Amino acid sequence: MLHVRDLTAGYHHDNPVVRSVSFDLPTPGVHAIVGPNGAGKTTLLHTLAGHLHPTSGRVVLERRDITGLLPHHTAQAGVALAPQGRRLWPSLTVLDHLTITRPAHGAGFSVEDLLDLFPPLAARRRHHGHQLSGGEQQMLTIARALRTHPRLLLADEPTEGLSPRIAEQVTGILRDLPHRGVTVLATLPHTHAATALTDRVHILTAGHLSDPLDPHDRQADALLSDHLTLTPAHPE
Repeated sequence: MLHVRDLTAGYHHDNPVVRSVSFDLPTPGVHAIVGPNGAGKTTLLHTLAGHLHPTSGRVVLERRDITGLLPHHTAQAGVALAPQGRRLWPSLTVLDHLTITRPAHGAGFSVEDLLDLFPPLAARRRHHGHQLSGGEQQMLTIARALRTHPRLLLADEPTEGLSPRIAEQVTGILRDLPHRGVTVLATLPHTHAATALTDRVHILTAGHLSDPLDPHDRQADALLSDHLTLTPAHPE
């Protein structure tokens, strides 16, 4: 589904955050990129979503070159971003968030489909963004992204700050999305978080991406641990 080749991106041309990253995502499936803070995970997803223009490289989604497209054109191509930090509108209700977001193409997920998929949101449909718990906000962030009818969902740290129970609920929903025609690429802080979500994981350290690994394999943990203290601190 997704082919990335030699992708380099960052906030300063002379100091890239993501460096010559290449990988393929088969479909359907749930895939994870793990790595410590500052490794470049957010930068990579923002580049794939069109929020950051790459310095070099190519991004091809289902045989269409989407390299450097603006975010709304990337969304029309079938890519949706559920950003880290949620970025909801505090004064809008759950229904407002889902109603003002429209499918980029096709029928997609209706508002009622999403409320069925996220039962806690159905019970809070008339509550404003600032009235929701952290877990409910995260669910709304994912639901809002799914409303655009993506083929690829980019989920940036989807379990960050959540209780184990709520994190398990969110993980269960993401794990089910390939059965609904949505491939998922999630960023996570460590391989332990990936074991419940996926059987395929890449490790991103200092802007460089590993070959795909089994998150249950001790090799993945060892590789990540080797870089935890070696990754330079810079904005992701």
